[in-house]
Parts: sequence; C-alpha cells; structure tokens
Amino acid sequence: MDVLIRNATLPDGTRGIDIAVEHGRIAAIGPGLRVSAQECIDAGGDLVTPPFVDAHFHMDATLSHGLPRVNRSGTLLEGIALWGELKPTLTQEALVERALRYCDWAIARGLLAIRTHVDVCDDRLLAVEALLQVKKQVAPWLDLQLVAFPQDGLLRSPTAFANLRRGVGMGVDVVGGIPHFERTMADGAESVRLLCEFAAERGLRVDMHCDETDDPMSRHIETLAYHAQRLGLHGKVAGSHLTSMHSMDNYYVSKLLPLMREAGVAAIANPLINITLQGRHDSYPKRRGMTRVPELLAAGVDVAFGHDCVMDPWYSLGSADMLEVAHMGLHVAQMTGQEAIHACFLAVTETPARILGLDGYGLQPGCHADMVILDAGSTIEAIRLRAARRYVIRRGRIVSRSPAAHATLDVPGRPGTVDFRHTPAA
Repeated sequence: MDVLIRNATLPDGTRGIDIAVEHGRIAAIGPGLRVSAQECIDAGGDLVTPPFVDAHFHMDATLSHGLPRVNRSGTLLEGIALWGELKPTLTQEALVERALRYCDWAIARGLLAIRTHVDVCDDRLLAVEALLQVKKQVAPWLDLQLVAFPQDGLLRSPTAFANLRRGVGMGVDVVGGIPHFERTMADGAESVRLLCEFAAERGLRVDMHCDETDDPMSRHIETLAYHAQRLGLHGKVAGSHLTSMHSMDNYYVSKLLPLMREAGVAAIANPLINITLQGRHDSYPKRRGMTRVPELLAAGVDVAFGHDCVMDPWYSLGSADMLEVAHMGLHVAQMTGQEAIHACFLAVTETPARILGLDGYGLQPGCHADMVILDAGSTIEAIRLRAARRYVIRRGRIVSRSPAAHATLDVPGRPGTVDFRHTPAA
C-alpha cells in the first residue's frame, strides 16, 4: 500500500479503524488491517473524515475587502453596490491571484471541494475566464465547481442571459439565478422558469440565490420546486439562502417543505452571512434570518452550509474554515442536541458532496483517498474546538500538515501543558 492510517475514529463514532490507500483510492478500511505501506500515519484515535465541502461561495469577490472602499453599513445592498463599483476595475490577473491565495487557505483547512458562483453580468466575462483558469490549475488538489450567476438579475440586466449562455459554453458547470432581485415578483418567477428550462436542455444542475430577504412574501423557492418537478430535475436543484422562510407563516411552510422534498430540491444555508445581513430593518425583537434548518432536515430535505463570503464587499471576516461555519450554524439554528450537532458536521461534509454530485467522495473502498485527520475525537469535538487539521490528504498524498493545538502554562501548581480536548466521564 502507499499509505496506511492506523487507529482512526470515523465520523459515525466507530473507533480503532485502519484505512489503506493505494493508487490514490481507499483500498481497504476496517479494524486491524494486516497490510504494510510506504507511509504509515498513527491517527492515535483522532477523527478521520472525508474533506470539507463548501456548497456556496463567491470566489470572484474573495479577498477584495476594501476595494474600492469598505462597506460602512455592512448591509447586503451596499455590498452589491460596492461590487458594481469594483467590477469595471477588475483584471483577470488580480482575480486569479486572489482566488489562488484563497485556495491555499482552503487546502490547509481540509476544504477540498467548493461550489463558487461567478458573476456573468460583466460583458467581458473576466471573472469566468479567471476562475476557469483557477479551476484547471487547482484540479490536482481541489474540486472547483462554477455556477453562472447573473448578479444583477437575469431579466433586469439586458445581457445577463446571453452572458450566462456564453459562460456555460466556456465550461461553467451549474446554472444560477437571483429571482428576488428582479424588478417584480412576476419577473423573478419568469427568470426561474427560463433558467430551469435552460438547465434541463443542457443537462446541468441548478443552484439559485433564492429569497435572500426578510420578506415573507418572497416565495420563489416554491416556483423553483415546481419547475424542478415539472422538468425532471430531481436531485439536481438547490435553493441557496432561503432566508425569507425564516419569516414565513408556519402554515405556508408546512405546505412548502413537502413540495421541496417531493421535487428533490436541496437547501443551502449560509450561517455566517445570513445572521449578519438579515434582520437589518428590525429593531427588537430582531430576526436571525437563517432558513429553517431543523424543519427542513425533519422533512427529508438535504441541507448544506456554505461559507458564502470571505473578506469581500459583504463580509470582512472569514478564513476558509468550514468548522467555523458549522459552529455558527448550530448556534443560529439552536441545534445543540448531540444528533443535531453531528448533522451540522454533515452539512459541511457529506451533504454538500451529495448536492454537488461529487464522484468518489467518502470513506469506503474505491472512494478517492481524500481525507482530513482532525485534532479531535468526534465530530462534536471537532466543531467545538474548530479542530486543527493534523493532516490533509488528497488522492493519497499528504498536501498539508498542522500541529495539534495545545498551550503551555506557567502557573504555579498547575500542569505545564493544556490540552483543550475533553473525554467525558463514562
């Protein structure tokens, strides 16, 4: 074997597992494997998981914070206006450099698959060209999936649909949209129809910014579910954000959730950004804004979490850490039960991998040998500590290493080394 990982803990809690890797894939997995390998890693009981997956990001804008100025209000609309000011000054070289720098951060964090929306309302399609270049360049280390995103509205921007078609022709993977940003509710619904029909004709997945608003009457997710069902797009459609669902009438939601489940429409929440940008017109009580994650899960809808933004016109923080995203998600959704916390870990690993349609993802024989060894003994501890990524492995090759997290105290009468991990009493 090329690599053998000994004494691993799996995300489901199974302990004492060995994982053998050969030719970039998992060859065997189980307790006490009797094999030899060129390189042996002792996990020491630490958690070994498939890599983190970000289901929703904007890599064309990442690391542009402060250009051309800072978002003083911190609002969604000022961020959109800022992006409009920045677009004419963008260069392909700068876009590529920032995106590659972010990919370095992602790899070091064990984030090895990202779905990124790329604005197609700039007639030059500079961002599309840049991210297609980045996608090719990082392919050995990271899976990058591009969404053609008409930021200014498919119908509101005169050349958006033509540009979206051009972007898909250049190699963009997924069809995006933003129906709530159209001029009218009717235009928003029409944009959903047009985009879903285009995706169905091309055999593409759909991922729309949908109802990213506090308005409970913004109900484009219902239209998206309808067209997904009508066009046979089951399992290929996601609605991102869905923050209006936070404010919707409970009776209406009781109808909506089964429709989404029936149509196979997934939901992608963005906890860091939804809790930051929504509820801005409220005094008190102030709405949290994030969509109804526990209710969606209970209804059988796939729910993933996305980072959405890192140091861009909308958000000045972030570091490509999907455990930070899961940490915020469980707090905002009040998912503090043990199974619920584990579900939040799945929302940044297995569930987004399924939504993106990633081939060979997982910890089974035959899967790609893409893994992260975390300085934690469980998924819950990993989120609690935002655990260090001891090893990041891509196709059987170690691509990043980090030391375990500990501190040395100089306190009389106390142990010198502090380990932040904790094993509860039996």
